[in-house]
Amino acid sequence: MTDRRLTPDPDKSNRADPAQITASVADLCRSPAGPRDRQLIYGDVVTVLGDEGDWRYVQSAKDGYCGYVRSVTLGPQLEPSHQVCTPATHAYERADFKSPDLISLSFGSRIKVTDVVGNYAQTCLGYIPINHLEPVDTRYSDPAEVAARFLGTPYLWGGNSRWGIDCSGLVQAALLACGTPCPADSDQQATLGHATNEVYQRNDLLFWKGHVAIVSDPQTILHANAGAMSTVYEPIEDAITRIEAQGDGPVTGHRRL
Repeated sequence: MTDRRLTPDPDKSNRADPAQITASVADLCRSPAGPRDRQLIYGDVVTVLGDEGDWRYVQSAKDGYCGYVRSVTLGPQLEPSHQVCTPATHAYERADFKSPDLISLSFGSRIKVTDVVGNYAQTCLGYIPINHLEPVDTRYSDPAEVAARFLGTPYLWGGNSRWGIDCSGLVQAALLACGTPCPADSDQQATLGHATNEVYQRNDLLFWKGHVAIVSDPQTILHANAGAMSTVYEPIEDAITRIEAQGDGPVTGHRRL
């Protein structure tokens, strides 16, 4: 069966133009003005495949996901030089933290630096604290450490940013930052790595029906979940008991990357 999330619909595709997200966060919707499936963040590259009023049918380069974004959230593709390495940051009107902030950017947002003024990087968005950026080709080695940068982030169904994230969005952000290809949804992520019945170890993935968590240590997971409505640490056995008690069943998979 064709997965509409990953395979462009030929009936909606009449072009193939490169673009990028120019909003802080853009909802990727199932249909124009329809439900949010995922989100894209500033600098994410897309291919524009079709038009429908004020919406554009796009495919995301990072994971192949297809959907609709508002046309105002798109702009010409720029070659990025840096990416945001802190949970979030601001671009300011001037190289001065007391000047007006112009846009907020989430971890992983990719931007082009044109100059450095004091402690600030000059960009087309404004001035960003240079210590909030790192070269765009930087790769991490510990997904659980990356995921921990989202601690306290509100839970948001389909969310992919510091302002709201869900379980699969958290795992995807962590793995992509480490250079590991990762699909967008938990059912797709359940094929990553290999199945194991060994003792839990850091960076294993645990799956339930419609949910995924990343192992922090043999007793603890880190996950964005609707129980806490936040990204939190939780003892593994407590999570297993709680999730089954609320009617979502037992662990369905244990994968090692």
